[in-house]
Amino acid sequence: MKKNKVDIITLGCSKNLVDSELLMKQFAANGYIVAHDSSQTDGEIVVINTCGFIGDAKEESINTILEYAEAKKQKKIKRLFVMGCLSERYLQELSEEIPEVDRFYGKFNWKLLITDLGKSWHDELSLDRIITTPSHYAYLKIAEGCNRTCSYCSIPIITGKYQSRSIEEIREEVKKLVDQGVREFQVIAQDLTFYGLDLYKKLYLPELIENISDIQGVDWIRLHYAYPARFPEDLLRVMRERENVCKYLDIALQHSSDKMLKLMRRNITKAETVELLQQIREEVPGIHLRTTMMVGHPGETEDDFQDLLSFVKQMRFERLGAFPYSDEEGTYSNKHYNDDIDIELKQARMDELMAIQERIAFEINEEKIGKTIKTIIDRGEEDFYIGRTEYDSPEIDPEVLISKEQTLQIGQFYQVQITNTQSFDLVGKV
Repeated sequence: MKKNKVDIITLGCSKNLVDSELLMKQFAANGYIVAHDSSQTDGEIVVINTCGFIGDAKEESINTILEYAEAKKQKKIKRLFVMGCLSERYLQELSEEIPEVDRFYGKFNWKLLITDLGKSWHDELSLDRIITTPSHYAYLKIAEGCNRTCSYCSIPIITGKYQSRSIEEIREEVKKLVDQGVREFQVIAQDLTFYGLDLYKKLYLPELIENISDIQGVDWIRLHYAYPARFPEDLLRVMRERENVCKYLDIALQHSSDKMLKLMRRNITKAETVELLQQIREEVPGIHLRTTMMVGHPGETEDDFQDLLSFVKQMRFERLGAFPYSDEEGTYSNKHYNDDIDIELKQARMDELMAIQERIAFEINEEKIGKTIKTIIDRGEEDFYIGRTEYDSPEIDPEVLISKEQTLQIGQFYQVQITNTQSFDLVGKV
């Protein structure tokens, strides 16, 4: 156990990761040695940043807390703190059931952790972070909260109403990150497309992305978690005209059946969804779309599921993830529907959907063979360098495997010719 060392463990999404990075900077400014997601924790203080979105994530968070509570009992660590979505949602219950934790903080009051330790919170560093990703890319959180009322989602319960950050503050943060060597920005929020409505009384995402795009040193901007209803169409012009805005959009659709879209309270129809997707592809040629689908939501019949399969085959999404419905307490679905679809059936539907998507993704990859694509190098492994194209977000999307015939620089761009394809990944040479 190393004195004055803090181990921070981040669970869940990249929005949590940003909070951890901000907290790490404050610890470092107060003289602590800080480590993130170490394979072997050895600090006297452990901070766990939890996820509380769905059942599996909550289970992982609780198991991690219990593991370190036991470590504290055995005097392997001195102090244990928990923050994030799970403790925001179940603060009272967790405090009573796991007394080994020194204090639980929610999603927004974790800044108190520093002052509770008798240290100073440095306001002048409020936009500064210790980047835990490779130094050439970072996540950029532009808002908190969500105003949507999707039946299955607990996020609005946890995070509250949508709160946009100002364009001025975001620009200042981007400039700081560029000065640190960051070249690629993954723009994130629970719902990007709602950005600005609370601050500027209009959907302001296109203006924000143009502002970020203008900053010297920003080479790639990639957009995550758009919502299809009330989509800000001027964003497509920005994506088409700006070279440093990646031809990539993460837009969660969840389903295709009109009945399911209504039960899910998605405020859009299948016909409107198809029209939007066609418009996106027409206005931004070559764009790669990532989406998420849910199976097993209450009320989903075999006909609804077959509708979803047909939709996925028709639309041929370049990137697609799926997850089974999880009944979350406090949600509209939990209060008004009966979670009556067997877990095995949910899993079988998800497996069938992903098998179809795997074939589609492989065919789309095959079309890239022979093409030369701008690629950024993320890391080197024993036999290959690992890179990504503008169509690939870190950790969730395909990678490009490049043989080590010549020395490449991590964080630099190269023109890579695609020579082969695997199930998801590409193989290429500079």
